[in-house]
Amino acid sequence: MSRLFVEGWMPEYGASVEPDEDLRAAEGSVDVEVEDRQWEPIVGIDDGIPKVAFVDGVRRIDARLLLDEVVGPVPGICGTYAVGAVLWDRVERSSEVVGETVARLAVLTGGNVPVLPPLDYGLSYEGVSVPDDDPAMLVRTVQIAMRRAEADLAEELAQGGYFVVADGPLHEPTETDKIGYIKSHSRMYLPEEQAPIMGQLGAAERTPLFTIGEGRLRRYSWYIRLADRTGGHSWSGIARCEASAGLGADAVARLADRSAAVLPSVASESHIDPRAPQNLVPIAALESDLRHRMGDSGLVLRALRTALGEAA
Repeated sequence: MSRLFVEGWMPEYGASVEPDEDLRAAEGSVDVEVEDRQWEPIVGIDDGIPKVAFVDGVRRIDARLLLDEVVGPVPGICGTYAVGAVLWDRVERSSEVVGETVARLAVLTGGNVPVLPPLDYGLSYEGVSVPDDDPAMLVRTVQIAMRRAEADLAEELAQGGYFVVADGPLHEPTETDKIGYIKSHSRMYLPEEQAPIMGQLGAAERTPLFTIGEGRLRRYSWYIRLADRTGGHSWSGIARCEASAGLGADAVARLADRSAAVLPSVASESHIDPRAPQNLVPIAALESDLRHRMGDSGLVLRALRTALGEAA
């Protein structure tokens, strides 16, 4: 019998499951037969990986811009993003935040490149243009720049010997020990025959591997449960992970086993984090640090208003 549940996440953060018909996987783009085993829960295996890196970024729109042209107004934004990583030494039982970078972009549509006057507090924005007049491209430009910076840092750490957990889908899948970690769900990838496994997963268990996409976009994926679902719905505490198809099924299965065993140990709890358990403790701590490094939003807005007002 179907049951109705109250979502565990606090309402201001949306929901862990937010289906969108437009975002469903295209027919034929999912292959559930890539791992040679039955479609039943698989217990994670902790292989003792000593070094884990959690990579994430945050962004903020600081102000809306408008370039007053004779031919009409040109919209724009000022946006800031910050990227960094938490390095977790499982042997020493210590962690540290590294690689923090903060970047600020001023973006205009229609091929116009903004030039901002000097700002208080030592702030500076790089002028960027988008070629068309679509306002949605303004925020997307900041998002893409942030994701590219995340990908660069994740790849650097993976090549340095870390098992990298990148928050969100992989921006640039490569053949390194790196996974994308997706904590909310906008679509159901599994076909109807395999879908019941979601309600069968226990804490620290995963689904068999499946692949998403085709060609250069093809990647391996799997679901894990981070905590017991006592009193929760079948998707409670579920996260999806993905890795490059270039690694091969055996190598990805090793990463999948590791993720199912290790990530639950850093899952958040509801009395601490409104997005528990999916918002992992190292990622939540990193987000807080990065937001602090972006500076107070009120002071940033005041600096922009003052500088542009004086230049008018």
